[in-house]
Amino acid sequence: MNFIALICVPIFIFFIGLIGIFINRRNILLIIMCIELNLLAINFSFLVTSFYLDDVLGQIYTIFILVIAAAETSIGLAILVVYYRIRGTISIEFLNKLRG
Repeated sequence: MNFIALICVPIFIFFIGLIGIFINRRNILLIIMCIELNLLAINFSFLVTSFYLDDVLGQIYTIFILVIAAAETSIGLAILVVYYRIRGTISIEFLNKLRG
């Protein structure tokens, strides 16, 4: 396949994630999902360019980014679960009370 056609797919996915972040300002879970979508689009871009340039470095970066993103998301979801148990809501309007 053509490199331009393959690189357009992660760009399209990245902009879908960005639009999802800016449109949805109420639900924190959807914002976290859109951030993960952006990270996956970046990983897909690394994989496409790694395959096109016949270099393994992009694949190694992708593995590291996926591991760090999974750890970040699991910690964020754990914090949200604890916050929901204490406050009863996870609306972004009430998240300013996390400051202390």
